[in-house]
Amino acid sequence: MADDPQTVESERLSLPLLTANRMERLLAGDADSVASEIGAPIPDWWANDAGRLMQFRLKQIGEEPTSEPWLLRPIVLRDGPDGPVVIGYLNFHGPPDDRGFAEVGYEVHLDYRGQGYAIEAVRTLFDWAAREHDVHRFRASISPGNERSENLVHKLGMTHVGAQWDDPDGLELIYTVDRWRLSA
Repeated sequence: MADDPQTVESERLSLPLLTANRMERLLAGDADSVASEIGAPIPDWWANDAGRLMQFRLKQIGEEPTSEPWLLRPIVLRDGPDGPVVIGYLNFHGPPDDRGFAEVGYEVHLDYRGQGYAIEAVRTLFDWAAREHDVHRFRASISPGNERSENLVHKLGMTHVGAQWDDPDGLELIYTVDRWRLSA
C-alpha cells in the first residue's frame, strides 16, 4: 500500500483513503475489490459498523468534493496474526473549520483495543494534516463516560474546552490541541 499516494502509514498501521468510489462499492456489497486495493480483507463487522458513516461521507463529498481526502480511512494493522487486517476506522469530520480546527473521529474493534492502535492512528492522521495541509489545530468530541477516548485525548495533550449536543450521538465533550503541544 505504500505505493498508493492516498495511504498514510505509521510504524504498524496503514490508513488508506476510502474514496467515494470505494465507499460506493462497499455499500453495494463489493468488499473484495476494495479489499484488494487497500491490501486487507474488510470484515463484515466493519462494513456494518461503518455503513451509516459511509453514506454520510458520500453525501458530504457530493456537496463538497474537496473534502474527500479528509474523510474515511480504514485502520489496517499490517502485521496481523493472519496478515493485514482492518481493525477499525478513523477520519476527520471534514476539512478544517473556519477557525482552523480539523475534528477527528475514530473507532477500533473491541478485539484490538488497549494496544495503542487508536493513538498511533490519530497521531499519524494529525501528522498527515500538518505535513500535507499545514493544519495544526485539532479537535475531538467524545460522549461523557467514554473512558478510552478520554484517556486517548489526554495522552495527546488535548484540553477539555466545552460541550455540545449532537443529534445522533447526544451530549459530547469537546477537546482541542494545537499541533505543537501534542504529547509524544
